[in-house]
Amino acid sequence: MDSIAAPATLDDPLYYLRNFETVLRWVSECHGDLLDAAERAFVDGVAALPVAPRALLTRMVMRSGELFRADKLRYPEIGPATPALTALEAVGWVRRDGDLALEELFRLYTKAELGCALAARLAAAGLDRHGRKADWLAALGEPAPAPRPLSGWDPDGHLPAAWRLTVMPVCERLRLMFFGNLHQDWREFVLTELGTFRYEPVALDAASRPYRSRADLDAWLDLHACRERFEAGEPADAVAADLPDGDTGNPWVEERRHKLRYKLARQWEREDQLERAEALYAQCQYPDARARRLRVLERRGEYRAALTLAEQAAAAPESEQERQQLARLRPRLHRKLGLPKPVVAPPPTTEAWTLTLPASGFVEGAVAAHLSRDDGPVFYVENTLLTGLFGLLCWDAVFAPLPGAFFHPFQSAPADLYQPGFRHRRRRWFDDAFAALADDRHRGPILDTWRRKFGTASPFVHWGALSEPLLTLALERLPAAHLAAYGERLLGDIKANRAGLPDLIQFTPDGGYRLIEVKGPGDRLQDNQRRWLAFFAEQGIPAAVCKVEWAGP
Repeated sequence: MDSIAAPATLDDPLYYLRNFETVLRWVSECHGDLLDAAERAFVDGVAALPVAPRALLTRMVMRSGELFRADKLRYPEIGPATPALTALEAVGWVRRDGDLALEELFRLYTKAELGCALAARLAAAGLDRHGRKADWLAALGEPAPAPRPLSGWDPDGHLPAAWRLTVMPVCERLRLMFFGNLHQDWREFVLTELGTFRYEPVALDAASRPYRSRADLDAWLDLHACRERFEAGEPADAVAADLPDGDTGNPWVEERRHKLRYKLARQWEREDQLERAEALYAQCQYPDARARRLRVLERRGEYRAALTLAEQAAAAPESEQERQQLARLRPRLHRKLGLPKPVVAPPPTTEAWTLTLPASGFVEGAVAAHLSRDDGPVFYVENTLLTGLFGLLCWDAVFAPLPGAFFHPFQSAPADLYQPGFRHRRRRWFDDAFAALADDRHRGPILDTWRRKFGTASPFVHWGALSEPLLTLALERLPAAHLAAYGERLLGDIKANRAGLPDLIQFTPDGGYRLIEVKGPGDRLQDNQRRWLAFFAEQGIPAAVCKVEWAGP
């Protein structure tokens, strides 16, 4: 891990301040050209503050919300909060006695405190002093009263002072510059120092950043605000009206734009606003958008337009998933248009059999126990063993220090993991890994990586689901050609193909192996499982489906 972003030791009472200062230094050095005058002044101003207000500012930034009570800001290493708050107020970073909305008031104070401060209001509204706080809020909020200073709610001074942090927008922008997203926060430093998370160290420099301009940052934040409104339940129409237009050319921003377009179109589809949904799907480059647009055209009875689009998609399908969907849709459209049925190759067949077992809450475990023998053990490995072998073999490729892949030291995967050019950009590393398979040199490097990297976050290796004995046995039994075929397919569509793998692996007494997909009563194969089974059949990889029925009482 680059020393500039190493987490502070937890032995330091001010470890959180050191981590916050680390972020400010990082942003100044790697993103200084993206800061405006106010943001630069904030970064410089933090360094100029005495330790106590600097530490209290950091505590507030790292807590939830923007409103705080001085009597609740109690930290032994800082001392009394009021002098520190006064120093922060002097530079304009906190404000006392600003306007408070009723909901904020109820969030900040207890029922007992509000009962004293709002006694007259509660009585005037006919509310029981012993009633529920939520009922008070609902009653006093109709109609919604205007925000007002604390003294306007509490003229007799029952309530402790409230302070509002005014620099959260700046701090959120700085956090975005550091992490490249807003779903990671300051806890990453602490969890890494505790050893809860371990990340692969990747060399980082000024080129290792997702945003090239303030316009990129502004667009990302605008899209983030729209997404939060949508996820909070705001109607899709209102969110779509504020959705930023244009194209920044930044892949991280545009992926977010197209994903939100997809979500909005999907909502309109659910609401039967099919014309609007189809128009937005047409503007969307998010995976599955074209397939959903085809469904909408079919629902609207626009079979000719749907068939034209389906033929274009069939000529260059974006994924195996889309190819599978088209194999179902095209015959249906031909039938509705009175056209000859198109030729669609049937999927290869997979061995299947049925077992009758005593009822169990863990059907895969029941099958594994039934089939397992001393000379033929069976393990539950769904989506972990094959992906783990791939991740261990291709560790250097996955964590190659390419520009734009890693933005900060707390990434478990490269940012372009699901981008179309992921493999091409790492061709040299992947070629080396597959060459090891071709020359049967893969076993030692895989086990060596297992030992050296154990516990380090990876998008492919789930450490808790694997053991070294299982890996060793799998490497003895699985032919290198099978691992190569699996790896090639995984790289073809990582997002879709990391899932859907069979539940069990059976190591057979003859020295071979078999993958087994288990289906309990009433359960059916999912599309991604069907695709994997078809691939195994095409490649000659042994796989089967075990259908389970429960024995009667």
